[in-house]
Amino acid sequence: MDSALKKYLGNAARAARLRKGLSQAQVAQSAELATAVYGRIERGAMMPSLPTVQRLCRALEVDANTLLGFSSPTPPAWFTLPRSKDRPAVHELLRTARRMRPRQLRALRGVAHALLTADSGSTQ
Repeated sequence: MDSALKKYLGNAARAARLRKGLSQAQVAQSAELATAVYGRIERGAMMPSLPTVQRLCRALEVDANTLLGFSSPTPPAWFTLPRSKDRPAVHELLRTARRMRPRQLRALRGVAHALLTADSGSTQ
């Protein structure tokens, strides 16, 4: 998700900059960034901090929802999670495991390993 978010934010910043007819250097100066840093943000190679996003919003005259994709009619690709029919069961198992003590976790890991080993042996 992090890589997709960086790319989305960079593309949104570039689009906003081009709509305003500004150069990267002009946006960088207005947002108090080095031009090279702003270039990395636009290319999706760097995730800016929240204070930097705020300064970019001011420099580009857009709100954070635009840069992050929350104002689009469909959720941005970085925000959607893959659907899985076993997700609720895995989630429930993780909730239970988080409440366990280290000794209980080791025992659970041993049981899970034994189940996987037994299952893989029956499919060969």
